Amino acid sequence: MSEYLLAAVDCGTNSVRLLVSRLVDGRLVEVDRRLHLTRLGQGVDATGRFHPEALARTLAAMADFGAELDALGVTHRRVVATSAARDAGNSAEFFDGARARLGVDAEIIPGEEEARLSYAGAVGALPDVAQPVLVMDIGGGSTELVLGGDGRVWHAISLDIGSVRVRERFLHSDPPTTDEVAAATAHIDGLLDASGIDFASVATWVGVGGTVTSLSALVQELPSYDRAKVHGSVVTHDELDALGLRLLAMPVAAVTELPTMVPGRADVICGGALIARRVASRLGPELTVSEADILDGLVLGLARKPPLVADAAD
Repeated sequence: MSEYLLAAVDCGTNSVRLLVSRLVDGRLVEVDRRLHLTRLGQGVDATGRFHPEALARTLAAMADFGAELDALGVTHRRVVATSAARDAGNSAEFFDGARARLGVDAEIIPGEEEARLSYAGAVGALPDVAQPVLVMDIGGGSTELVLGGDGRVWHAISLDIGSVRVRERFLHSDPPTTDEVAAATAHIDGLLDASGIDFASVATWVGVGGTVTSLSALVQELPSYDRAKVHGSVVTHDELDALGLRLLAMPVAAVTELPTMVPGRADVICGGALIARRVASRLGPELTVSEADILDGLVLGLARKPPLVADAAD
């Protein structure tokens, strides 16, 4: 029997996440999945640089992950950095720190590759869905939209909007004013209209990432976060509208008190909900939520690389 431990780390604008899986005779089994909300993208949109405190939080999270990977003996690792690392002028500090703590170089992946990895992870965990499928991943700094069908990606795009960016650029008040929400909506609509996505063709709409899973937990009024109840759940357009309007009308302190809400997401969830609502306005299907995302796509990619493929077949 051939067996390997594979690990993927995704460093985004708002969170740093880890997935460890075991490849046993060609089959992947999840070993560990964890997340730290570090807000690496804090202020990057305005200053073009990582804030020292944000960088320190992120590297501390990576140190935690690195210790876990060393303890497990994981030798096959991939670390990717997305929107915030693409934009920061002092990114060398981030990359040097990541390598020291995780043992491999972090890669800045293009938004289109990020989108395709999210699609592979999400669709792989939701078999037998109607085609074509639109996968949406609302991150802190960007939103990935991927349209595909029958195992192929037809069109993928990374839009320069995310929960953190919408909050920092437009939603300055607490809670946001009507004018602020209108300006954010117009900006989001402009990017969606120019995205090249054929929204009218979509048969299944799948959402991944922390914004979408958090919205599902809130709609379900879960007393505590439950992955099993979130994965595969369906959020209707009416539920998304009602929750989005509610979050935009609430001060951050009140959002923080909601069950399943964590402080690192409470101030930006309204921006993410607004993006989801604007995508929903262009679609017929309801939102199906997947717990599998870019991390799962990264691990799948590691599992398919030689010599793992050849060894697993022995």
